[in-house]
Amino acid sequence: MNKTILILGAKSDMARAAAMHFAENGFSLILVGRNVTDKLDVFSQTIFDTFGQEVFLHDLDILDSDATDSFLSGIKLIPNGIISFIGLLGDQQSAINKPNHAQTIFTSNFNAITPILDFFANQYENRPGSFIIGVSSVAGIRGRKSNYYYGSAKAAFSAYLSGLRNRLYKANVNVLTVLPGYVETKMIKGMELPKWITVSPEYVGKKIFKAYEKKKDVVYIPGFWKLIMLIIALIPERIFKKLNL
Repeated sequence: MNKTILILGAKSDMARAAAMHFAENGFSLILVGRNVTDKLDVFSQTIFDTFGQEVFLHDLDILDSDATDSFLSGIKLIPNGIISFIGLLGDQQSAINKPNHAQTIFTSNFNAITPILDFFANQYENRPGSFIIGVSSVAGIRGRKSNYYYGSAKAAFSAYLSGLRNRLYKANVNVLTVLPGYVETKMIKGMELPKWITVSPEYVGKKIFKAYEKKKDVVYIPGFWKLIMLIIALIPERIFKKLNL
């Protein structure tokens, strides 16, 4: 039986890497995102030529709630699973001074994603074996002055996925929370990051697929981020507030 996965934010580097692994393992793809019909036509042909899997492209700007409603109402094929790579780091200083930019960060990382995942969660309650994967971030573990708008939105998204996992457990629907650290993507282009803890999108895509196969609940990518964030979470607030993070 053919399997299908819907990928939100499909233009991202990590999304394309993950798409390759799912296609290689028998999944046809529904790639959704802003201007994907223009930007992913060559990528889609590569998927078909390499793995023989069908690829369907659908343009969607999730910041347009009417477009999202139209997209969901027009869905005729319910995929076996859905994965969201949608995310916007934004600019912390702009968010501090411009409330509209802060709102865009929250909407892009949380408010606009949850209605879509809710739609599929409702469908999956009667479809055991289905799955939902949400790509959050280690930035949501603890707020830092350098990116607390982004971190707050990701913290909310992680909490949402935890609740969804609790809700869908008895329906035999796996909900996976992905918590990447530093990844070499367009989103962090120009930032000076420590090389020894920065990984490639291809590495992340492979780890996501393996976590899906093992039906994990939460996965840190790479795994050492679990220890790093545990240590950071344990720092007393009276000390943490003084750190230049």
